[in-house]
Amino acid sequence: MTQTKRWTVEITVDEHEDELRTHARARLQAGDRADLLGEGTARRNPSDREVPVIGDELAVARALSDLAHNLLDAAANDIEAITSRPAHLST
Repeated sequence: MTQTKRWTVEITVDEHEDELRTHARARLQAGDRADLLGEGTARRNPSDREVPVIGDELAVARALSDLAHNLLDAAANDIEAITSRPAHLST
């Protein structure tokens, strides 16, 4: 029997022009598990041209990377709770 689950990632992006930075949050909603969060920031050099989409891309990529690491940590903790042995997961 095939079972399909739906996990949702919501991404929010905040641009702080006065600070030359963009901050992103990636929140994973995965059914009955507690939400997981990843965060990322991009900073623009004052001498660089302002291209907001690049800051968005960098901040979101970093937030998703952080979220992925947090999800791996959660999986390792779940494995360790079941097996009572250290889990060694790699990316």
